[in-house]
Amino acid sequence: MSYKLLIINPGSTSTKIGVYEDEKEILEETLRHSAEEIGKYATIFDQLSFRKDVILNVLKEKNFDIKELSAVVGRGGMLKPIPGGTYEVNDALIADLKEGVQGQHASNLGGILANEIAKEVGVRAFIVDPVVVDELDEVARLSGIPELPRKSKFHALNQKAVAKRFGKESGKGYENLNLIVTHMGGGVSVGAHKLGKVVDVNNALDGDGPFSPERAGGVPAGDLIKMCFSGKYTEKEVFSKLVGKGGMVAYLNTNDARDVINAASEGNKEAKLVYDAFIYQVAKSIGEMATVLEGNVDKIILTGGIAYSEKVVNDITKKVSFISEVKAYPGEDELLALAQGAIRVLDGEEVVKVY
Repeated sequence: MSYKLLIINPGSTSTKIGVYEDEKEILEETLRHSAEEIGKYATIFDQLSFRKDVILNVLKEKNFDIKELSAVVGRGGMLKPIPGGTYEVNDALIADLKEGVQGQHASNLGGILANEIAKEVGVRAFIVDPVVVDELDEVARLSGIPELPRKSKFHALNQKAVAKRFGKESGKGYENLNLIVTHMGGGVSVGAHKLGKVVDVNNALDGDGPFSPERAGGVPAGDLIKMCFSGKYTEKEVFSKLVGKGGMVAYLNTNDARDVINAASEGNKEAKLVYDAFIYQVAKSIGEMATVLEGNVDKIILTGGIAYSEKVVNDITKKVSFISEVKAYPGEDELLALAQGAIRVLDGEEVVKVY
């Protein structure tokens, strides 16, 4: 059976939409919102009608009739921790997205927008693998401080999508494989996927794990405490050193990994050291996840925008290929990943989850 799907991925200053016929993209638009437009609204939820109208107007301009839709899929937001999968939007999910139970973020509008448009045409609305997917083994939650349990916040949508893609391509199925998936973008997340569950992963949202173009990664705890109480910085300023202004941008004043790779290749010693340290830390995290899987690793997968660099892929492969073969799926096709999550449910390949 063929499906037509509307995919909605809200960002802070834009809303990406796509229309898919099965896995084939037939329309994609990035709807940009000016600071003046967004600034009119006190909360993210207050933007609902504005964003919905923008989406419907563009679809009308493109001569797409929403009555043709089989389902609408939104990016999942800052919900309570949940297992991975495709969730049908219900009242409880909408209430928690509206409240932002783990924080206010534009992605919270994804499921709400999907539901609003789906109701107009009488079809189902879904979200797929939000950033708060939590399948950690209980042993992975202990940090050493009871009040500070380790949390699962990572690039779940892309990690799960490429892992399932490899599972299908291999003919073995995601649920029958042990994989280490490394997403490398503005942040880096390295996950141990054990028989279909991400049993350990670094909290990339808060900057844990390897450093990245704009995240500090794990830093010396004692020195961080001293920085916090030095009186030189506000809480917000310290957090920005970890997320947003940490990592490559802190060392080299650029958050574009391509700039760092190029400068290192051209002989810039500082850039080469930062680049080498990035490769070192990512490879070390992959090694850590190999121990989680007790060395039983079917494949190491590299994904995200930085995986477009053959040099990065080759340099990481040199350090970790003794663990398992490495395969790269460059990029992060979030719209397609969201569409695939809905198709798996509509085809009966996966059972829809209930929030």
